[in-house]
Amino acid sequence: MQISYTTKQLPSGNLQVKFSVEGGEFPRYGYLLIEGDRTDEEIYAELWSRITMRKRATLDLMKFSFKEYWKDDNRFFIYTA
Repeated sequence: MQISYTTKQLPSGNLQVKFSVEGGEFPRYGYLLIEGDRTDEEIYAELWSRITMRKRATLDLMKFSFKEYWKDDNRFFIYTA
């Protein structure tokens, strides 16, 4: 899996990260909103962990239950191209 990204500093001080993922079944792209004081290594690690967590969650039936520990992530969006 190869991840490439660009960042944009927002007036709020946060970073908008636009990314693309190659090397899987389908190419993907998306956006991540994070705090503005992150290094390139931290941004890459954050993207990697969220993408892999999302992959594992596709088969997790707990997201369809009413358990309070499942939270939607409104700062991370990923789409299939």
